[in-house]
Amino acid sequence: MPKKDFLLEIGTEELPPKSLQTLSQALLHGIEMGLHEKGLNFIASKGFAAPRRLGILIEALDTQQPEQQVERRGPAVQAAYDASGQPSRAALGFAKSCGVEFTMLQTQKTEKGEWLYYSATLPGRASLDLLGEIVVAAIKKLPLSKPMRWGDHAIEFIRPVHWVLMLLGKAIVPAEVLGKKADRFTYGHRFHFPHAIKIQQAQDYEATLEKKAFVIPDFAKRKQHIVEAIKRLATESNGLAFYTETLLHEVTALVEYPIVLRASFADQFLQIPQEVLIAAMQGHQKSFPIYNADGTLLPYFIFVANLKSKDPQRVIAGNEKVMHARLSDAAFFYQSDLKTPLIDYRPQLKNVVFQEKLGDLLARSERIAALSEKIAIEINAPAEQAKRAGLLCKCDLMTDMVYEFPELQGIIGSYYALHAGETTAVATAIKQHYQPEFSGDDLPDEAIAICVALADKLDLLVGIFGVGKRPSGDKDPFGLRRAAIGVVRILVEKQLNIELSSLLSIAVAQYSNLENQQTEKEVIAYIFERLKYWYIEQGSSIEVFNAVIAKSVTNLHDFDQRMVAVKQFSILPAAVNLAAANKRVSNILKKNNIKINDDRVDEKLLHEAAEKDLYVAIENQRATIAPLLQAKDYTAVLNTLATLQPPIDSFFDRVMVMAEDPTLKRNRLLLLNNLRNLFLTIADIAQLS
Repeated sequence: MPKKDFLLEIGTEELPPKSLQTLSQALLHGIEMGLHEKGLNFIASKGFAAPRRLGILIEALDTQQPEQQVERRGPAVQAAYDASGQPSRAALGFAKSCGVEFTMLQTQKTEKGEWLYYSATLPGRASLDLLGEIVVAAIKKLPLSKPMRWGDHAIEFIRPVHWVLMLLGKAIVPAEVLGKKADRFTYGHRFHFPHAIKIQQAQDYEATLEKKAFVIPDFAKRKQHIVEAIKRLATESNGLAFYTETLLHEVTALVEYPIVLRASFADQFLQIPQEVLIAAMQGHQKSFPIYNADGTLLPYFIFVANLKSKDPQRVIAGNEKVMHARLSDAAFFYQSDLKTPLIDYRPQLKNVVFQEKLGDLLARSERIAALSEKIAIEINAPAEQAKRAGLLCKCDLMTDMVYEFPELQGIIGSYYALHAGETTAVATAIKQHYQPEFSGDDLPDEAIAICVALADKLDLLVGIFGVGKRPSGDKDPFGLRRAAIGVVRILVEKQLNIELSSLLSIAVAQYSNLENQQTEKEVIAYIFERLKYWYIEQGSSIEVFNAVIAKSVTNLHDFDQRMVAVKQFSILPAAVNLAAANKRVSNILKKNNIKINDDRVDEKLLHEAAEKDLYVAIENQRATIAPLLQAKDYTAVLNTLATLQPPIDSFFDRVMVMAEDPTLKRNRLLLLNNLRNLFLTIADIAQLS
């Protein structure tokens, strides 16, 4: 079967930079799925994404569908004819839907009776005729958050569409997409080459735009070009470039033909916190700062232009002028904010609603402070400082700096706290209490900061769950998933020996107006659900997690120690048999529905050697593991219990548990109950079976 390359390009007004890659990937996926559904094979596919275009290249695409086998079952034969023996309306309608005369239908026998049946082998359609349908269907499935209309028609897309290029090999695909008839013309850079360019065949597209039209349509190639230029210019400045993936992605989506240049700013701005300068450079100007080897900021920045100027110095001077204005504004906000001590911003928190049913930020900060104090007492941290940090942690939200640069909340508050004479520990807590803010983010590293970070997240979870606003689907406007994972990571990774349930009880008690009476229970369940997925991401199995959660432990540090122990136990040679034995014991006890309140086994009723051996082994193990349990050395406990495999196997091989004598039967059930409880000191090992 002959194959040809398929090319699609949709030319638009400037696309939203933060959505560009998502749209490109969704379009590529949609077209790939459409081709597969039509039975059209291809060798490779590639997406193009630039500010004014979305493109797809499908290499070596089948030019013809394979033959299509059509099989359809219609109405039952008994309903296919009327009283006079003529075809019924249902039968004639089925034939019409198949595109054939009634006489061409067959009958099919099944277990449930006879049915009208249509079967045919149809020739495949040409790809040239199918591609328009496939593209239109893929576009309809794109995740367009805010589609818009233009002109006097009802067509909607993320931005107005100016042209559509569609080629199969050298042939134009006869289709209309988004109100535009497909053609073989594309357009170059808006300033350098704003002319129509004829693409003769699909494979010519990328090279033609790059060499002739000042457009690099490949997103990854543009991004790599920018990265290499940034690193080179930073090295020339005797510094190191700093860039986040998010900013790099956004800048790449803003330019078609990146020209990377270096500029400078006045040394005087280095006197204000460098986080402020970075926020202005990255947030407002989409520029990249340069650092010294010791991490201090240098008076340079790198920016990316979307045109190649004959006089680059004029472009640099223009960017420096704008940057100077931005940094001057930032410096003004900083100096102005410093005139007011951080504590004096607290009353203004009353004017900001936390949540309509949960009061204002002033009340929230008071709850955070009280809970921080309680947590500090639990972990032997300075309670008064924890309370102070809780009272101050939201104050910087009222400053001009955070109003202008929201991403500086917490960070700028720590500077203002130090300037106002607060302790370093309090300032650090203000800065770090939002951590972790994203997957893999650092945790608070000082005791006071840990207290406030936990209090902030627990208060948020309790409050929002308390008014019935738990997350649903992918919607989580209050960031509860992030808060829950933050609680998990802090308690586990910081090895805090503290009961989650007691913290939640305190947090719930601080609210007087919660509508949900099951708040504490639901928040614990939600946190443990996040804990489960967190462990799975760390490489633990769901069986190990289920074994530990069966113990209803709410001390997450203790929970983690049990997870480690069970995970190591699960790879021991004896683990499989012991897990199966525990499950067998559990089933026996449940099946007999016997409430055993007395764990004492009557030694006089132990007749078989195997049950005597098991009894002795259990009693010996109790004595052996007691100090290990006291020390919470759960790994050692399970390693010790693993030595019970031989007497357990021997017991089940040689002893009839369900003896006819009820006294003997009960004694043996007591023995098995003791065995079960021995393992349950750590986890429900039966879950590993």
